[in-house]
Amino acid sequence: QLQLVESGGGLVQPGGSLRLSCAASGFTLDYYAIGWFRQAPGKEREGVSCTSSSGGSTYYVSSVKGRFTISRDNAKNTVYLQMNSLNPEDTGVYYCAAVKRPWGLCVPWSIYGDYWGQGTQVTVSS
Repeated sequence: QLQLVESGGGLVQPGGSLRLSCAASGFTLDYYAIGWFRQAPGKEREGVSCTSSSGGSTYYVSSVKGRFTISRDNAKNTVYLQMNSLNPEDTGVYYCAAVKRPWGLCVPWSIYGDYWGQGTQVTVSS
């Protein structure tokens, strides 16, 4: 079965950190660009960060730039999202998505559709 599984979400106080993981099973991520998306209550899903298949190109939405870091370990078939200095506006369900894209940038967000994870909840609250 081909799937992506997110983990690492939870409840954290403002200013805290979390590291999300996106693990692939049933296929290898080597030729896939990976994106992290989030959906806050009552809002549309938005792209947060992404990495190209090689990891050589990354992108961050302005609201998380300087606080979030995306990385990938193809040997472990896993992509990570390190989130620091979290604030309540970061609350939401975080999803990872994969698109087969052996070269090129990891944007625009509309390219993602091959695989989606089930999401992991991140809640930032005191």
